[in-house]
Amino acid sequence: AASAIVAHVAAAAPESVTGSAVPERAVTASHRGGGGGYFAVACGFSHRNTDDPIVFPRQPGRSHDHTYFGARSTDAFSTPASLREDGRTTCRLRADTAAYWAPTLLVQGRAVEPLALVAYYVRRTSDEVDPFPAGLKVVAGDARARTAQSTRVTFWSCAVRRAVRSATIPTCPGTTRGGLRLHVNFPNCWDGEWLDSANHKSHLAYSSDGACPGSHPVEVPALSLVIYYGVSGGTGAELSSGGQFSAHADFVNAWNQETLARLVDRYLDRSGYGGRR
Repeated sequence: AASAIVAHVAAAAPESVTGSAVPERAVTASHRGGGGGYFAVACGFSHRNTDDPIVFPRQPGRSHDHTYFGARSTDAFSTPASLREDGRTTCRLRADTAAYWAPTLLVQGRAVEPLALVAYYVRRTSDEVDPFPAGLKVVAGDARARTAQSTRVTFWSCAVRRAVRSATIPTCPGTTRGGLRLHVNFPNCWDGEWLDSANHKSHLAYSSDGACPGSHPVEVPALSLVIYYGVSGGTGAELSSGGQFSAHADFVNAWNQETLARLVDRYLDRSGYGGRR
């Protein structure tokens, strides 16, 4: 299914992530100095379960249903080390053994198997960025939201040119072509100390006007996840976490760290890299 959507569209820049694109290659990238460089990795659907190794570690079945991409072995007992050791991934770039997951999309109560996820790693700061530290865990969005969240964090769209951001699930004009997408944007400033926090969010913050706050001084990539569902959405579509406003996503950095650092250096910083690995 993922190959079908990849076959007829070209890669999109993150600035126009509401466009219709899925990268065709293992890594699609662009050099754009001053805060615009990016690279993107496409990952296929892996599996579903009711686990959450960030929020409910070692508690299988405790969570709402989740849909996973990237690392194939993700379950309640997963750790960054176990994901790297297993090494299996649905991502086109085999060095990306990170775990990405989101609540399962339901249509008329039935789970949807997505076509693909695209993970965009974007530079949003004036200063150069460091790669995510090995083992970082973070959640973006609010699983308990029952009203619209900020579209800076999450929104819905259709896979069409000049797509419109929507807080509610739209009815899209197609399925594989023009189908429903979910976008979740992660914060890009790290406190430089903690790989996780009690709420799985406060160790990172969002930049403002190209700069990180003093409380979170380490610039890291702005991770933007886009899930292509291959359905039109509309009436009867909701998330397993409840309704249409509870969108969120989780990320565990289990990359091959050397490869991640090289990609950040080449596409986001464009010059010699001397910061944290």
